[in-house]
Amino acid sequence: MNRQKLLVVDGYNVINAWKSVSSVQGGGREWLADARDQLTAKLQNYAGYTGQKVVLVFDAYLSQRPTRTEEQMGPVTVVYTQKGETADHYIERLCDQWAERAELGLVEIRVATSDLLEQTLVLGRYATRLSSRELLREIHAAGPEQRRQEFRSDRTLLIDRVPEDVRRRLESLRRGEQYQSEDGNP
Repeated sequence: MNRQKLLVVDGYNVINAWKSVSSVQGGGREWLADARDQLTAKLQNYAGYTGQKVVLVFDAYLSQRPTRTEEQMGPVTVVYTQKGETADHYIERLCDQWAERAELGLVEIRVATSDLLEQTLVLGRYATRLSSRELLREIHAAGPEQRRQEFRSDRTLLIDRVPEDVRRRLESLRRGEQYQSEDGNP
């Protein structure tokens, strides 16, 4: 039986650590919204390639959001915490909810954050830590490489199915030569 994989991402922590997550420069709400959208899109692709469940948590600790909201965006669950709730606290509770299954080896929990304190806390909850930069490297490695491997393994070239005598004739045509078959006929 394959172990389920759960990746929990501290959204704003990753955005702050990744200078390249957004092509939009500047600050403010518009920039932050674009950065959230780009991070979500990257994680959707990554989750699709790797087959793991991804929970992306955005901190609403200082906002006026009265309730926590969760949106399912393809293979990614996007969570916006409620007023007074930090992303760290939500992530810790989520790890606690999955801890029994992780202890039994049924699920592998990884938390992506560059917050050193949070990394330490999740280790005690049967999760492994992943820095924001490590996550970025994994995302870049998984995408194109995954596609190249699948393409290579399924690829059968047309030339591989062409009989040898036809290949010789095609090669001589390519070179502009008059083709002479083994029996002397053109």
